[in-house]
Amino acid sequence: MWRATVLTLFPEMFPGPLGTSLIGKALNERIWALDVRDIRDSGLGRHRSVDDTPSGGGPGMVMRADVAAGAIDAARSADSAANSTGRPLIYLSPRGKPLKQARVRALAGGPGVILLCGRFEGLDERVIEARQMEEISIGDFVLAGGEIAACALIEAAVRLLPGVIGAEASKAEESFEQGLLEYPHYTRPQSFEGHEIPPVLNSGNHGQIARWRRAQSEALTRERRPDLWTLYEKLVRSARRPASPDLGPAKGLPKDAKNEPDPDA
Repeated sequence: MWRATVLTLFPEMFPGPLGTSLIGKALNERIWALDVRDIRDSGLGRHRSVDDTPSGGGPGMVMRADVAAGAIDAARSADSAANSTGRPLIYLSPRGKPLKQARVRALAGGPGVILLCGRFEGLDERVIEARQMEEISIGDFVLAGGEIAACALIEAAVRLLPGVIGAEASKAEESFEQGLLEYPHYTRPQSFEGHEIPPVLNSGNHGQIARWRRAQSEALTRERRPDLWTLYEKLVRSARRPASPDLGPAKGLPKDAKNEPDPDA
């Protein structure tokens, strides 16, 4: 069973969104397990203190290395008792490496994760080094703590576990899975406030539909994520497979026939 252990100063924040929808259903069905541990259980003194002033001065407080190490070691001891060793130890931090779908997929394919949610100004660097923690960021912004980031990482991984999402094949077409953003989606009604579903999607020609969707994914990626597009172009060139023709800016509700690639191309 895939298992997530969360070390936090606010255990009441969990399971939160992880207890709802398909992720919550999978939790209830024991496809995955959630173990939430209060870092203050390793705190010092009658007030279970976990932080102290930063060495060298400066604003705010810093989580103590000895307190964090105590919480980490307790979680790893529980792993050993359950014969569930080998889970990576991750510190959610804005200075960490950006979380990518490839890393999520690798985490989903393992035994689970141990996540430490930071607070205050940060975590004493010595425990990060001593416990060989992997630092991960979910974006170029700063949160009050790592709990929301932990939920995001766990949800991203759990949804990839077998049996969580019914349409397994749909995962392969999602954003980032093939180096591109996902193509636009449509459903009834046929007409919405003067916008029509692109005719190609009602054609019944699955080859033409696939080409249209790929072209839309490429146009969206070029427009919105030039960094991803540059990487994708390199992959295309290395595979000697030409990219779809430039369709111009992608549209959320494309209705111009020019946005449909030539079916004979």
